[in-house]
Amino acid sequence: MSVGRRAVLAAVAATGLAGCAGRSGAPGASLATRTTPSDIEPPSRTPRAGRAAATARAAAPEMTRAAAVARYGSARPSDWGFDAPGVLTALPAAQQAIALTFDACGGPGGSAYDKDLIGFLRSRKVPATLFINSRWIDAHPAVFRSLAADPLFEIANHGTRHRPLSVSGRSAYGIPGTRDAGEVYDEVAGNHGKLTRLLGRPPRFFRSGTAYYDDVASRIVGALGERPVSFTVNGDGGATFTPEQVHTAVAAARPGSVVIGHLNQPEGGTAEGIATAVPQLLASGHRFIRLSDAL
Repeated sequence: MSVGRRAVLAAVAATGLAGCAGRSGAPGASLATRTTPSDIEPPSRTPRAGRAAATARAAAPEMTRAAAVARYGSARPSDWGFDAPGVLTALPAAQQAIALTFDACGGPGGSAYDKDLIGFLRSRKVPATLFINSRWIDAHPAVFRSLAADPLFEIANHGTRHRPLSVSGRSAYGIPGTRDAGEVYDEVAGNHGKLTRLLGRPPRFFRSGTAYYDDVASRIVGALGERPVSFTVNGDGGATFTPEQVHTAVAAARPGSVVIGHLNQPEGGTAEGIATAVPQLLASGHRFIRLSDAL
């Protein structure tokens, strides 16, 4: 990672990634609901048992919690931030496209739904990758089904309790991180299982709460079969930007950029800013893809 790249990421960090907090700006750090791989439903014993058993097998990551703790429990991290080793921050150099990604964080202050944003993307047929937290799914089951059924959108994993991903309890924006390898496993695998059951296939990408990782946690995500993702362009400052600020940030995206925004804060400027920036980018010859279209 170049010094220039690190400087850019440090600068955007100052704006925060508090889109999973309320509009008051206080980080939404409630960790009241805990969903772990033990919540995965056992295979049905009905005539559909074969299909149910296959889905249950897919829902459970190949690595068990005990194996993750045994393999990574004594590892000590050497990096912490948006761009830890192994974390995707941009598309491959050959990709002449932009990936729009939007987080739905869930929990107190983070479970709203920006229908105007999704409506705009649908009206312009602009694809996007949607990182969805387990608690947001619980708050919007029908909306989730609609998003998952829409081929414009790819559903990705935004964690079980929306926590920064650390093996040593580091925090970001006042949100406590996972404390050890076992909690990293729980954060990734809990929602992995839920998404796999609902989608019929495992998610390919993971973004932690706040997009912060350490290098050991990043390796655990990979071992669980998902690619950890950060961003290139902070599109809405954690859903704190005005429409004009969103427009300026997103309109500056270049081919290869991964743009982060939020679909869970309709009172923010995200939808309005995206609705003016995206047509400008399209008019200048840019195109948009989902992460899986590039990787």
